[in-house]
Amino acid sequence: MQYLFHPQASAPSLELRGDEHRYIFKVRRHKEGEEIALRNLKDNQIYLYTISSLNKKEALLTLNSSKSLEVKAKKSLHIAWCVIDPKSIEKMLPTLNEIGIEKISFIYCRRSQKSFKPDFKRLEKILLNSSQQCGRSQLMKLDIMDSLEEFLKAYPQTVMLNFSENILSKESYIETIAIGCEGGFTQDEVALFEPEKIIGLDSPLILKSESAVCAVGAKLLL
Repeated sequence: MQYLFHPQASAPSLELRGDEHRYIFKVRRHKEGEEIALRNLKDNQIYLYTISSLNKKEALLTLNSSKSLEVKAKKSLHIAWCVIDPKSIEKMLPTLNEIGIEKISFIYCRRSQKSFKPDFKRLEKILLNSSQQCGRSQLMKLDIMDSLEEFLKAYPQTVMLNFSENILSKESYIETIAIGCEGGFTQDEVALFEPEKIIGLDSPLILKSESAVCAVGAKLLL
């Protein structure tokens, strides 16, 4: 764990109870007198606290120092991901967070099942746990839109991942990319993009939606 998230990190003193106390002292096995790092994820500061006192139910932390430490990918990448089974999204989210994707917009594309509804509170909890492990200083942003057409009005520079001889490379300059759900995009959705804004992967294999998202993120950011 790179740090512990606490919304009041930066305060001169803090008390840890419940899950935070249990994780730090039963899982991580920190002891009184040791120093631990906290973030509030509202700024790029990391706050170093000393464990001043400790018992079975709570711990008192005292702020020692702080420093600016921004940890993020070198590039910005926004993925428009057509909605798939939320269970598959939840499995992939920690990996996508570690890769450094800045934002994911979930979109109900033609072939998305309308019954699939991402649970944003659950996704945020997953992102918090992942960020504590990988060190990200800001949470990935998440939102949702009703259609690809609506998304393109807001982000007209978007490119589409689809079958194309225009191959995605590490040198490709892409800020926003749309990735389909199972079954891919419909012809009507493909027609929303100019040919030069449609790119493909250099592989003869058919990837699942979540594999494609991971491959694109790794290709562009790592």
